[in-house]
Amino acid sequence: MRWNLRLAAANRGIWKASELQRMLADHGLKISAGKMSGLWSGEPASIKLDDLNVICAVLGCGVDEILIPQPEKVKRVDEQAEQQPAAASAGGPSVTPKRKDGRSLPPT
Repeated sequence: MRWNLRLAAANRGIWKASELQRMLADHGLKISAGKMSGLWSGEPASIKLDDLNVICAVLGCGVDEILIPQPEKVKRVDEQAEQQPAAASAGGPSVTPKRKDGRSLPPT
């Protein structure tokens, strides 16, 4: 998914994050300056559905304008499985077994 909040806001004449932050607060959604900066300029790792609902209500848009699907970036499970063994055999770090009691094994 691509996060499209800034463009959705700009389409409605909202050019500053602080302006949108005030509008959201007027509707009961208080967002810190740091979180607002992340919503405005980046792609949030997560967002509550209730928060997304308020954002859509304030902007007068649907979720489909803020979250743009990108199906081309989705990989099939079998494609990921094919790539993992190649990475593991590429000389990654070796695994050293440990004793059950937490103590290390003697040197070999």
